[in-house]
Amino acid sequence: MNKYLTSPRKSSNMPKGIPYIIGNELAERFSFYGMKTILIVFMTKYLMDSNGNLDTMSDSEATFWYHLFTTAVYFTPIIGAIISDAFLGKYKTILLLSVVYCLGHFTLAIDETRLGLLFGLTLIAIGAGGIKPCVSAHVGDQFGKTNSHLLEKVFSWFYLSINMGAAISSLLTPILLDKYGPHLAFGIPGILMLIATILFWMGRNVFIHIPPLGKTKFLKELTRKETQFGIIKLLPIYMFVTIFWALFDQTGSTWVLQAENLNRNWLGIDWLESQIQAVNPIMILILVPLSTYYIYPFLNKYFKLTAIKKISIGLFLAVPSFIIIGYLQSQIEAGLSPSIGWQVLAYAILTASEVFVSITCLEFSYTQAPNSMKSIVMGVFMISIALGNFLTAIISKLVPESLSTGTTLYFYFYAGLMLATALLFLIALKSYKETTYLQEEEN
Repeated sequence: MNKYLTSPRKSSNMPKGIPYIIGNELAERFSFYGMKTILIVFMTKYLMDSNGNLDTMSDSEATFWYHLFTTAVYFTPIIGAIISDAFLGKYKTILLLSVVYCLGHFTLAIDETRLGLLFGLTLIAIGAGGIKPCVSAHVGDQFGKTNSHLLEKVFSWFYLSINMGAAISSLLTPILLDKYGPHLAFGIPGILMLIATILFWMGRNVFIHIPPLGKTKFLKELTRKETQFGIIKLLPIYMFVTIFWALFDQTGSTWVLQAENLNRNWLGIDWLESQIQAVNPIMILILVPLSTYYIYPFLNKYFKLTAIKKISIGLFLAVPSFIIIGYLQSQIEAGLSPSIGWQVLAYAILTASEVFVSITCLEFSYTQAPNSMKSIVMGVFMISIALGNFLTAIISKLVPESLSTGTTLYFYFYAGLMLATALLFLIALKSYKETTYLQEEEN
């Protein structure tokens, strides 16, 4: 007999498992972003060979591998989703892959060579990527129709916890790397991931555990017309959003490399080049509640603010952020050293774009997915992020010298690409019709 609840109880209250999920996500995101924040700096300044000599990468090589790793992190979710929906269920999948995740962090902390980097990032890509669709879908599984009105609020909290962890780690780990080296800088995120795993295990008795379908039912469900239609219907949205991610994730690569050449004395503080990434999660902490409680209700007074319209606004907002970054690069190439405050402005605009695009897609993907395929659809959404990063990795390798990584034309190219994408999205998806699927309640 299953000792866990397998469907939501009829209730208008917040599900009891939510605090454990939020706490887990905060610690897990600290670990991930703490590692990711310093990754490009580690590859270009700290990487060693087996003899203990420096064996660093060039800017373009590091950019390529950074985005290839990010591609893997967001491609493996579809594997985690299959394991979850067909075999283990979300809870067991998250717990198992969290252990793999921990091992990846501790590998990076122990081994500073390219081999250690390869093994560590591979384990993190499997662990972090594999749990992504399951965690998001697991949040939604805690709700039935009676308390579904709380779902938007919880997804906002969920995103806030992500960015609370990211903000703290983005400020802390660059200091740890600068003062104490890679062992401690990668080790602390590993400890936080261990804490995240323990917190998730502690919530097992209050979670709603939606059972896996099993291999046969999973394949049958995957071939159902409703399932295929639900996935296919979302693909055009994900196709456009892919370009957004090609821009957004450069905040951890080309933007960090640009920051090395900026005047980083801002607000009376000498910032490390990778620390400036903390602006993004800090702005999220401000903009998410501001959007939820003020901006969205204000806009709804004048027109119905559908998910499609939110995403459209977000895509357009991404354009000026890269125009600013392109202008900064032109100043650097002219021999000047502009203030990093201008990059902060670009971060603020891009973060506003993220709020409209990413949070909306997260909630939208869950509600539009058939009930038995929540994790799969979340995995498909993650593939859009993977493809965006893969596009950036390929462009960094294949572009001509005039557009090489981090040049003025390189950033203006992405601004133009994003503008074209936003316009096409507005035209192509103007008449998109939404459908909502939520888990059935137990009376």
